[in-house]
Amino acid sequence: MAALEKEGYIHQPHTSAGRIPTEKGWKHYIENFLRDIDLTEAEKKALDSVIQKETGLAHDSVIKRVAKQLAEMSKEAVFVGLNSDSYYYTGLSNLFGQPEFQELDLVRHISSVVDTLDEVIKKMFDDFRDGTTVMVGSDNPFGNECSSIVGTYENKSGQRGVFGILGPMRMDYEQNLALIKHAQKLFINI
Repeated sequence: MAALEKEGYIHQPHTSAGRIPTEKGWKHYIENFLRDIDLTEAEKKALDSVIQKETGLAHDSVIKRVAKQLAEMSKEAVFVGLNSDSYYYTGLSNLFGQPEFQELDLVRHISSVVDTLDEVIKKMFDDFRDGTTVMVGSDNPFGNECSSIVGTYENKSGQRGVFGILGPMRMDYEQNLALIKHAQKLFINI
């Protein structure tokens, strides 16, 4: 433990606390140990059923309903850039309910990020073209205290989009990455 702390991978936030990973520690985990897992059949069915129930709705409405399901399943916030001018987010109460965000200064900072969410998503829409990206701490445009997993898609009619899960650095990366990848498959077929 002392060696990990000396190398900057973990730290002790206060004397009575255990050690927790630092941003460097989380990045090391993602680069070296993050597994590509698959959702359970029940989880896939929960997401798939949103699409199947919503036949006849406009593309954007279906995407928003999937985003709500992603927020419910991940217990994190979810954001969507439906096109370069249309943005949606849900699950912010999940984010603010996390223990990390109980400090008033941190809540203020995250609230200011929420105020500019559309600008951040627009930049992502322009910057991200294919696949998925995991951004931790200082690499995350939503704030140093958070991580996000971002996915892009292009549906059958050529409409592009960007979406992702936003949560604390200690989020369940494997599960959330699996959720993003499954949602990408769904969005491509809308």
